[in-house]
Amino acid sequence: MSRNHFPDAAARRARQAELKQDLEIEETLEGVPLRLRTTWGLFSPRRIDDGTRLLLRHAEIASGDRCLDLGCGYGPIGLVMAHKAEPGACTLVDTNFMAVEYARANAERNGLANVECVLSNGFSHIRDRRFDVVASNLPAKVGRELLYTWLLDAHEQMNPGGRLYVVTITGLRRFIEKGFREVFGNYDKLKQGRDYTVALARREED
Repeated sequence: MSRNHFPDAAARRARQAELKQDLEIEETLEGVPLRLRTTWGLFSPRRIDDGTRLLLRHAEIASGDRCLDLGCGYGPIGLVMAHKAEPGACTLVDTNFMAVEYARANAERNGLANVECVLSNGFSHIRDRRFDVVASNLPAKVGRELLYTWLLDAHEQMNPGGRLYVVTITGLRRFIEKGFREVFGNYDKLKQGRDYTVALARREED
Protein backbone atom coordinates (compact mmCIF):
# COMPACT_ATOMS: atom_id res chain seq x y z
CA MET A 1 0.00 0.00 0.00
CA SER A 2 1.30 3.44 -0.90
CA ARG A 3 2.36 5.78 1.88
CA ASN A 4 -0.06 8.28 0.36
CA HIS A 5 -2.95 6.32 1.88
CA PHE A 6 -1.85 7.28 5.39
CA PRO A 7 -2.16 10.74 6.97
CA ASP A 8 1.04 12.75 7.18
CA ALA A 9 2.93 13.03 10.46
CA ALA A 10 1.37 16.37 11.41
CA ALA A 11 -2.15 15.00 10.88
CA ARG A 12 -1.36 11.92 12.95
CA ARG A 13 -0.02 14.04 15.80
CA ALA A 14 -3.06 16.31 15.68
CA ARG A 15 -5.42 13.35 15.77
CA GLN A 16 -3.45 11.78 18.61
CA ALA A 17 -3.62 14.99 20.65
CA GLU A 18 -7.35 15.28 19.99
CA LEU A 19 -8.03 11.75 21.21
CA LYS A 20 -5.99 12.28 24.38
CA GLN A 21 -7.94 15.37 25.43
CA ASP A 22 -10.44 14.86 28.23
CA LEU A 23 -14.10 14.85 27.32
CA GLU A 24 -16.36 17.09 29.39
CA ILE A 25 -19.95 16.50 30.48
CA GLU A 26 -22.18 18.97 32.30
CA GLU A 27 -25.40 17.40 33.58
CA THR A 28 -27.97 17.77 36.30
CA LEU A 29 -28.86 14.31 37.55
CA GLU A 30 -31.83 14.06 39.90
CA GLY A 31 -31.37 17.65 40.93
CA VAL A 32 -27.60 17.38 41.39
CA PRO A 33 -25.53 19.53 38.99
CA LEU A 34 -22.29 17.84 37.96
CA ARG A 35 -19.25 18.83 35.94
CA LEU A 36 -17.50 15.67 34.81
CA ARG A 37 -14.38 14.87 32.88
CA THR A 38 -13.86 11.51 31.25
CA THR A 39 -11.81 9.87 28.53
CA TRP A 40 -11.91 7.21 25.84
CA GLY A 41 -11.69 3.71 27.27
CA LEU A 42 -14.11 4.38 30.12
CA PHE A 43 -17.76 3.37 29.91
CA SER A 44 -20.01 5.84 28.04
CA PRO A 45 -17.41 8.62 27.85
CA ARG A 46 -19.42 11.12 25.80
CA ARG A 47 -22.70 11.15 27.73
CA ILE A 48 -24.42 9.80 30.82
CA ASP A 49 -25.90 6.49 29.72
CA ASP A 50 -29.61 5.75 30.00
CA GLY A 51 -29.10 2.93 32.52
CA THR A 52 -27.34 5.28 34.94
CA ARG A 53 -30.13 7.84 34.59
CA LEU A 54 -32.77 5.21 35.29
CA LEU A 55 -30.95 3.83 38.32
CA LEU A 56 -30.54 7.27 39.87
CA ARG A 57 -34.22 8.02 39.27
CA HIS A 58 -35.27 5.06 41.40
CA ALA A 59 -32.52 4.73 44.05
CA GLU A 60 -33.59 6.24 47.37
CA ILE A 61 -30.71 7.84 49.24
CA ALA A 62 -31.25 9.29 52.71
CA SER A 63 -29.19 11.86 54.58
CA GLY A 64 -26.53 10.05 56.59
CA ASP A 65 -26.45 6.91 54.41
CA ARG A 66 -23.16 5.10 53.89
CA CYS A 67 -23.14 4.31 50.18
CA LEU A 68 -21.12 2.24 47.73
CA ASP A 69 -20.92 2.68 43.96
CA LEU A 70 -19.74 -0.71 42.69
CA GLY A 71 -18.03 -0.32 39.30
CA CYS A 72 -18.03 3.47 39.43
CA GLY A 73 -16.52 4.40 36.07
CA TYR A 74 -15.86 8.14 36.12
CA GLY A 75 -18.30 8.53 38.98
CA PRO A 76 -21.79 9.85 38.11
CA ILE A 77 -23.74 7.39 40.27
CA GLY A 78 -21.47 7.66 43.28
CA LEU A 79 -21.23 11.44 43.14
CA VAL A 80 -25.00 11.87 43.06
CA MET A 81 -25.34 9.45 45.99
CA ALA A 82 -22.64 11.31 47.92
CA HIS A 83 -24.45 14.60 47.43
CA LYS A 84 -27.76 13.18 48.61
CA ALA A 85 -26.23 11.25 51.53
CA GLU A 86 -24.49 14.20 53.22
CA PRO A 87 -23.44 14.12 56.05
CA GLY A 88 -23.06 10.46 55.12
CA ALA A 89 -20.48 9.35 52.58
CA CYS A 90 -19.96 7.31 49.43
CA THR A 91 -17.18 4.91 48.48
CA LEU A 92 -16.57 4.47 44.75
CA VAL A 93 -14.73 1.37 43.53
CA ASP A 94 -13.64 0.08 40.16
CA THR A 95 -11.12 -2.40 38.78
CA ASN A 96 -9.91 0.16 36.24
CA PHE A 97 -7.29 2.52 37.69
CA MET A 98 -8.17 5.19 35.12
CA ALA A 99 -11.80 5.09 36.21
CA VAL A 100 -10.76 5.53 39.85
CA GLU A 101 -8.49 8.47 39.00
CA TYR A 102 -11.20 10.21 36.97
CA ALA A 103 -13.83 9.57 39.64
CA ARG A 104 -11.53 11.02 42.29
CA ALA A 105 -10.83 14.10 40.18
CA ASN A 106 -14.54 14.53 39.45
CA ALA A 107 -15.34 14.39 43.17
CA GLU A 108 -12.84 17.19 43.78
CA ARG A 109 -14.13 19.14 40.78
CA ASN A 110 -17.63 19.07 42.24
CA GLY A 111 -16.57 19.94 45.78
CA LEU A 112 -17.60 16.62 47.32
CA ALA A 113 -15.44 15.89 50.35
CA ASN A 114 -17.49 12.89 51.52
CA VAL A 115 -16.20 10.63 48.72
CA GLU A 116 -13.44 8.05 48.67
CA CYS A 117 -12.39 6.35 45.43
CA VAL A 118 -10.70 2.97 45.75
CA LEU A 119 -9.10 0.65 43.22
CA SER A 120 -10.76 -2.64 44.12
CA ASN A 121 -11.89 -5.86 42.51
CA GLY A 122 -15.42 -5.74 43.84
CA PHE A 123 -15.23 -5.68 47.64
CA SER A 124 -11.69 -7.02 47.90
CA HIS A 125 -10.07 -3.79 49.18
CA ILE A 126 -12.96 -2.48 51.28
CA ARG A 127 -13.59 -5.44 53.60
CA ASP A 128 -13.66 -3.24 56.69
CA ARG A 129 -16.65 -1.17 55.55
CA ARG A 130 -20.40 -1.50 55.99
CA PHE A 131 -23.01 0.13 53.81
CA ASP A 132 -26.63 1.23 53.91
CA VAL A 133 -26.87 1.48 50.13
CA VAL A 134 -25.01 -0.36 47.36
CA ALA A 135 -25.67 0.62 43.75
CA SER A 136 -24.29 -0.72 40.49
CA ASN A 137 -24.79 -0.36 36.77
CA LEU A 138 -23.97 -3.99 36.11
CA PRO A 139 -22.12 -4.86 32.88
CA ALA A 140 -24.16 -6.60 30.22
CA LYS A 141 -21.79 -9.57 30.17
CA VAL A 142 -21.78 -10.24 33.90
CA GLY A 143 -21.43 -13.98 34.44
CA ARG A 144 -23.10 -16.12 37.07
CA GLU A 145 -19.95 -16.57 39.16
CA LEU A 146 -19.11 -12.86 39.23
CA LEU A 147 -22.70 -11.86 39.95
CA TYR A 148 -22.98 -14.24 42.89
CA THR A 149 -19.60 -13.13 44.24
CA TRP A 150 -20.80 -9.52 44.24
CA LEU A 151 -24.19 -10.37 45.73
CA LEU A 152 -22.75 -12.50 48.52
CA ASP A 153 -20.15 -9.85 49.35
CA ALA A 154 -22.78 -7.11 49.26
CA HIS A 155 -25.04 -9.04 51.60
CA GLU A 156 -22.16 -9.59 54.03
CA GLN A 157 -21.13 -5.93 54.06
CA MET A 158 -24.54 -4.26 54.09
CA ASN A 159 -26.11 -3.08 57.31
CA PRO A 160 -29.41 -4.71 58.30
CA GLY A 161 -32.15 -2.97 56.35
CA GLY A 162 -29.64 -1.91 53.69
CA ARG A 163 -30.65 -1.57 50.06
CA LEU A 164 -29.00 -2.93 46.91
CA TYR A 165 -29.96 -1.23 43.65
CA VAL A 166 -28.84 -2.53 40.26
CA VAL A 167 -29.63 -1.59 36.71
CA THR A 168 -29.09 -4.11 33.92
CA ILE A 169 -30.17 -4.61 30.37
CA THR A 170 -33.74 -5.90 30.46
CA GLY A 171 -32.69 -9.23 28.97
CA LEU A 172 -30.91 -10.05 32.25
CA ARG A 173 -33.85 -9.32 34.54
CA ARG A 174 -34.69 -13.00 35.23
CA PHE A 175 -31.05 -13.76 35.92
CA ILE A 176 -30.87 -10.89 38.39
CA GLU A 177 -34.14 -11.84 40.03
CA LYS A 178 -32.91 -15.38 40.62
CA GLY A 179 -29.67 -14.14 42.17
CA PHE A 180 -31.44 -11.62 44.41
CA ARG A 181 -33.92 -14.18 45.70
CA GLU A 182 -31.24 -16.80 46.38
CA VAL A 183 -28.87 -14.45 48.22
CA PHE A 184 -31.17 -11.84 49.80
CA GLY A 185 -34.46 -13.75 49.88
CA ASN A 186 -36.31 -10.90 48.16
CA TYR A 187 -36.55 -9.01 44.88
CA ASP A 188 -38.40 -5.86 43.87
CA LYS A 189 -38.56 -4.76 40.24
CA LEU A 190 -38.67 -0.98 40.47
CA LYS A 191 -38.80 -0.19 36.78
CA GLN A 192 -38.72 -2.28 33.63
CA GLY A 193 -38.22 -0.52 30.33
CA ARG A 194 -37.51 -1.73 26.85
CA ASP A 195 -33.75 -1.50 27.33
CA TYR A 196 -33.05 -1.43 31.09
CA THR A 197 -34.51 -2.75 34.33
CA VAL A 198 -33.85 -1.41 37.84
CA ALA A 199 -34.14 -3.91 40.70
CA LEU A 200 -33.91 -3.67 44.47
CA ALA A 201 -32.95 -6.19 47.16
CA ARG A 202 -32.97 -5.53 50.89
CA ARG A 203 -30.71 -6.96 53.56
CA GLU A 204 -33.23 -8.27 56.04
CA GLU A 205 -32.91 -7.40 59.68
CA ASP A 206 -30.82 -9.90 61.65
